[in-house]
Amino acid sequence: MTRAARLSNVAAVVLPFLAFLGAIVLLWNRIVGTTDLIVMAVMYALAGFGVTIGFHRMLTHRAFQTSKPVEYLFAVLGSLSVQGPVINWVADHRKHHAHTDEEGDPHSPHVGHGEGVRGMLSGLYHAHIGWLFVEHGQARRNKYAKDLMEDPGMRKIHRAFPLIVLGGLLTPAAGGFALSGGELKYALTGLLWGGFVRVFLLHHITWSINSICHFFGTRRFATDDQSTNVFWLAIPSLGEAWHHNHHAFPRSAVHGLRRFEPDPSAWVISAMERLGIVWDVVRITPERQQAKLETARVRQAA
Repeated sequence: MTRAARLSNVAAVVLPFLAFLGAIVLLWNRIVGTTDLIVMAVMYALAGFGVTIGFHRMLTHRAFQTSKPVEYLFAVLGSLSVQGPVINWVADHRKHHAHTDEEGDPHSPHVGHGEGVRGMLSGLYHAHIGWLFVEHGQARRNKYAKDLMEDPGMRKIHRAFPLIVLGGLLTPAAGGFALSGGELKYALTGLLWGGFVRVFLLHHITWSINSICHFFGTRRFATDDQSTNVFWLAIPSLGEAWHHNHHAFPRSAVHGLRRFEPDPSAWVISAMERLGIVWDVVRITPERQQAKLETARVRQAA
């Protein structure tokens, strides 16, 4: 990793955290304004669905088909999350699926971290945040994301990542300014809450899928990894915390496979399907799920 890339990773981790601490100080004995909450919620949804629907289900796993303008729009929205340029993100995640919880996985908490409590904590740290300093963006793009490398529009969005990040910070500032009727104070708080704090929260929710959802939670299908479902992360992660379901059926556009497994990203995909924006949506039939469950039972019995 180049020095510039390392510094960028450090900045992407540290600056939102410092802004979050600043927000706590500002909030002490005060109440955050409605304008701030609206701006933060809108930006969280845009960037969050950009990652879960765009980067993940659409571009990494091709769980549905859509037009190029929609692909590019979601690639831009995903870039607002400040989790790295789109092609790097996809390459890293495809590499994760190719080597899940074995040698070669960029962020497994189970490989090469020793035994006991110390090994567990070391593994969780690596999966949550440590991998960003040693593995992030290192997957070979021509191997793991060749389709995106061959797309001129996607390459432009990849290269424009710094400008998109800047736009993702200026937009909530402008939103706070507009919603407050032109008060500079709300432009600054919009930047704080809709920009830096939103990035901080979305970072840690996403990283929790790498760490918590490979260590704690429930499992029911036969998979060769340690992925888990974590119900209390389902809503803030927009459905990504049904991670064991996802590893059992990686191409599925729906991660919450049961009626009581909320999956906001799947709800948005279904809405877009009804509007004709996306098509060929991959869903897993009850019969395929049952077959996977039966395989799991056989393994447990053996």
